[in-house]
Amino acid sequence: MPTARRPTFGGGYGVPSGDDGMLPWSWAAERLAQAHNYWIAVNGPHASPVWALWRDGAIVFSCGPRSRKARAIARDPNVVVHLESGDEVVIVEGRAEKTEVDDSVIDEYERKYAFRADKGEGWYRVEPQRVLAWTERDFPRNATRFDF
Repeated sequence: MPTARRPTFGGGYGVPSGDDGMLPWSWAAERLAQAHNYWIAVNGPHASPVWALWRDGAIVFSCGPRSRKARAIARDPNVVVHLESGDEVVIVEGRAEKTEVDDSVIDEYERKYAFRADKGEGWYRVEPQRVLAWTERDFPRNATRFDF
């Protein structure tokens, strides 16, 4: 379970110092599981949407082995992943590591996207190191940082 604390955005945002109003980890994990598109930002700079799964506490996605994204990850595996919503924000910082997937991952991916992915494609797993989360409606009162 991650440790929750207040994010540090620099001055002027009005983020409270106390814990009152912070989001629970379950709020962020639920949005990570339900998201359709996940934006992967890599060093380059380069950002692109991918389909992904929130599985066993990590984001699992695939991309072509010769894609700009895969080449950037090979040079520097540090990535930022965020969801589409600017109203319910979840931003994940972590390292994209190559991984192998089994049929259960492919089956879950097919249930979610009605598309059967190839196990042999370039699959990656991003375990969160830090997650930022808030809702636009209650920002900055509910701005929360989760450290892993």
